[in-house]
Amino acid sequence: MKFTILSILAFITVAMAVVQPQKAVIVSYPNDTPDSIVDQAKDAILAAGGVITHEYKLIKGFAAKASAKVLDTVQTMGNDYHAVIEEDQMVSIAGGKSS
Repeated sequence: MKFTILSILAFITVAMAVVQPQKAVIVSYPNDTPDSIVDQAKDAILAAGGVITHEYKLIKGFAAKASAKVLDTVQTMGNDYHAVIEEDQMVSIAGGKSS
């Protein structure tokens, strides 16, 4: 019985992740943010079918793939510690030869 319920919940989680497109983001917090706030954000992303792709050591933050809905939730967590959520993308420098 427990196995059936867990299977159904797992299927629902996967189905919800498929329905909602995920985007790659970087989530960062001020240095004085408690680790518990960051952990809550990561847990919310994982529970919504997202993936934590990297945990940063030099800054308080992480990279993830998650739906816009859960990112809105993460944005509102920790009222005193505002998360900065930005799209994770390649950055390049385009330039020509200097004379």
